[in-house]
Amino acid sequence: MRVEETTNQLEERGMTRRNFMKTVAATVAATAALTAITSPGPSPTQAQEPEGGIGQYGPDAPPVRYPQNDVIALDPRFNAYKIGNTPILRLYTGMLWAEGPAWNGVGQYLIWSDIPNNVQHRWLHEDGHVSVFRNPSGNSNGNTFDWEGRQISCEHLNRRVVRYEHDGSITVLADSFDGKPFNSPNDAVVHPDGGIWFTDPPYGSWGNYEGNKGEIELKEAVYRIDPTSGEVAMVTDEIDKPNGLCFSPDFSKLYVVDTGEPRDIKVWDVVDETTLSNPQQFTDFRMGDVSIGPDGVQVDVDGNIWASAGWTGDGYDGVHVFTPEGERIGQILLPETCSNLTFGGPKRNRLFMTASQSVYAVYVNTQGAHIS
Repeated sequence: MRVEETTNQLEERGMTRRNFMKTVAATVAATAALTAITSPGPSPTQAQEPEGGIGQYGPDAPPVRYPQNDVIALDPRFNAYKIGNTPILRLYTGMLWAEGPAWNGVGQYLIWSDIPNNVQHRWLHEDGHVSVFRNPSGNSNGNTFDWEGRQISCEHLNRRVVRYEHDGSITVLADSFDGKPFNSPNDAVVHPDGGIWFTDPPYGSWGNYEGNKGEIELKEAVYRIDPTSGEVAMVTDEIDKPNGLCFSPDFSKLYVVDTGEPRDIKVWDVVDETTLSNPQQFTDFRMGDVSIGPDGVQVDVDGNIWASAGWTGDGYDGVHVFTPEGERIGQILLPETCSNLTFGGPKRNRLFMTASQSVYAVYVNTQGAHIS
C-alpha cells in the first residue's frame, strides 16, 4: 500500500478512513519492531542519507541508483578501478572530527579517531555495529597496525606515539627528540623491517580542541622509530607541515602530504630501509587554478596514490586518485571534507574514508598494497 494514496481513493476501493489509519498504524509499528531487530549499529548516530546520492547503511536505507555518479573517471585509466554496481555508503556519523582510519585484518574491524571527543570508535564488518573502542584515547589522530597485529596510535594530547600490546598495556614508543617534546604526532606507517615512520606537525598543540595548547619546540619533521633499539631518528624536515604518509608497494619510496605551504604531496627514495634521498614534488594537488587541501594517503597494488582532500567544497572534497607518475585520473566526491582513508575489508578492496563528522566506504576494483 502506498501511504500517499488519498483516503478518497481508498474509500473508492472499499476501505474507510478509520480502517486506513488502523492499517497505517499497524504497518508503522511492525516496521519499527523489525528495524529494532535488524538495524546494525546504534540508532542515535545511525547515518542519515546526505546530499549527493550517497547511501545510508542498513536495511532501511533508501536506494541509490547505479552507477554511483560520485565515483568519477577523469581519465579512461580510472575506469579499470571503478565498480559500476556498488554505492558509496555513509556507515556512521556523529563525530566532531573523524580521523585516522585503520583496518584490523584479524578482527575484521575498522577503527578511527574522533580527536576532539578524545575517543576511538570501532566498526565491525560482521554486522556494521559501531561502538566506542577507547575512551580516553589521548586525543589520538592517526592509527595503524604493526606486523604483529598490535595497534599503533599517534596521540596529540600526550605528544607521543604509543603501541597497544596484546595484554592491553600501553608501550610509549616515542615522546621526544633531542630532549624536546614532539609537537603532536599525526600519522604513522609501518615498514616490513618493523620500523615505524611518523609525522609531527603542530596541529594538536596549537589549541585545546584537539589536544593541549603548548609550546612548539621542534621543527615539523618526519621520524623513524628503530624496531630493535627504539631509537628515534629524524629522516627529513624538508617540509612545512608533514601529515599523511605511505610507502610505495615495494617500499622503495615514501610519500608525504604537506598540509602547510604549498599544500602538495612530496616523494622521496628510501635508502637502506632507514633514510631518505632525492626529494621531489609528486603533485601540487591543484585542479586548474583551484588549490585543494590534501591530508591522508594510501597506495594500491598498482602503485596508484589515493589521497583524501577537503577545505575546497563541492566537486573537490573527497578522494583524488593519481598514477605512480602523479597524474590525476579519478575522484570520489563526498559531501564533507575528507580527512583520511584506508583500504580494508576481507579482500582489502574496500576504501574507508573518514570525513569531518562521518565515515564512508566504497568498494573499488583494486586492493590496498599494505596493511594499514
